[in-house]
Amino acid sequence: MAKRVILAIDQGTSGSKAVLFDTAGVILARATVPLESLYPSPGFVEQEPEEIIRTVVEAVRLAVNNYTSGGGEAADIVCCGISNQRETFLLWDGDGQPYSKAVVWQCKRSVQVCERLKADDVEEELNRRTGLIIDPYFSGTKLVWLKENRGDIARAIGRSEVFFGTVDSWLLYRLSRERSYATDYTNASRTLFMNLNDLSWDSNMLSVLGLEGLRLPALHSSSSLFGHTDFDGILPEAVPITGMIGDSHAAAFGEHCFDHGTAKATLGTGSSILMNAGPIRPMSTNGLVSTICWSAGERVDYALEGIIVSCGSTITWLRDQLGFFSESRETEEIATSVPDNGGVCLIPAFAGLGAPYWKMDQRGLITGLTFGSGRAHIVRAGLESVAYQVKDVISTMENDAGRALTALRVDGGLTANDFVMNLMADLLGVSVEAIELTEASALGAAFLAGLGAGVFGSIEEIAGISYNSVNYKPVKGRNSTAGYQMWKDQIGRL
Repeated sequence: MAKRVILAIDQGTSGSKAVLFDTAGVILARATVPLESLYPSPGFVEQEPEEIIRTVVEAVRLAVNNYTSGGGEAADIVCCGISNQRETFLLWDGDGQPYSKAVVWQCKRSVQVCERLKADDVEEELNRRTGLIIDPYFSGTKLVWLKENRGDIARAIGRSEVFFGTVDSWLLYRLSRERSYATDYTNASRTLFMNLNDLSWDSNMLSVLGLEGLRLPALHSSSSLFGHTDFDGILPEAVPITGMIGDSHAAAFGEHCFDHGTAKATLGTGSSILMNAGPIRPMSTNGLVSTICWSAGERVDYALEGIIVSCGSTITWLRDQLGFFSESRETEEIATSVPDNGGVCLIPAFAGLGAPYWKMDQRGLITGLTFGSGRAHIVRAGLESVAYQVKDVISTMENDAGRALTALRVDGGLTANDFVMNLMADLLGVSVEAIELTEASALGAAFLAGLGAGVFGSIEEIAGISYNSVNYKPVKGRNSTAGYQMWKDQIGRL
């Protein structure tokens, strides 16, 4: 039997990855090409649309070269899956030419738009329809800002000439040479435009936001035939793109969050904590959002999600802006060099606070400093802030879901930090399973693509593919609750 290889694209905020998997989920080759973010004004975050395409194509070229140099053949690749940074969006014309730079999910340009919409008392209706809240994090309000501040875009939308898409749609449109224009339910559910109840674009919300005339991609299950591409001639023949999904949702699928009540946390630049809620849409009254967990064929699983804005980015700030260490891996030794945080508390609101607080205009704080405070106390407080935010989201999630968490699956760079993992387990009181998947989002996209292409016969077959993990179990008395109580007190004062 010919070898079957699945190509997965993981287009993230900081770079584009291409990963080749075999049918057992084993990585055969991979490559990453960095992607620059632009900051034209305070609070604005953008990326060059052509650079997104270029970095993806280059990553594929490098990964394929790595694979073929080891004796594989490019013709072994039978399908492609795409995972992507979610709320980042682009606008382009029918020829695939961008109207503006990509507006990144971290961008805060629409704060005033959000305040106006809240004053108009539309948030309850928006939440009922989309599962989301009015916040700059989601795509829709930033598009409203663009329309109000760019007359050419406003006029083009009025003429129905503007194609809107999250990054997956942009890649599909360009890589298929303008033949395919589609997205999946997970990415659509992050825009403020999709009705979460009937899985369709919501004309009412488009009207509320003043975006009538905007062209929107076709909606499909995450595991579907979206189009074909040869990646600008890198592959000998065009392969089907049979999986597209937002990166956090892809990680949930890759980590086997197939059952109601299973949850995962991705500890990346920010963090997305997703709990599978099964086939019935959940509701939250405590700062979480309802969303699609993943979909395959006729099956659609919903989720509750808590979004943490600053997670790994806090550690990056301590490294790059304060110069407290050279490599992130040094933080564990630094943090454990002192017995506790010395009364120091770091609130990592560098770009506001997400769930369950939703204080997006909040700025970061370091409190409790004395002459005895040193580098180690601040680093420790920064690491603690990651675990504290996860604890707050999980507690809220348990209340909304009406069930206690039994275990948490965690992926991302910070899973290598034993201090953070142990603290998280102690705070949650359950086992924290650090998944040894360096490419969880890419694997989820690959699994969905393989399912859509017939490489896998069922979700049950995928569930049987094992992975390695490290289990961190709670230890009573190992970590004092005083630090977390101090955190709660500080959050309560904001």
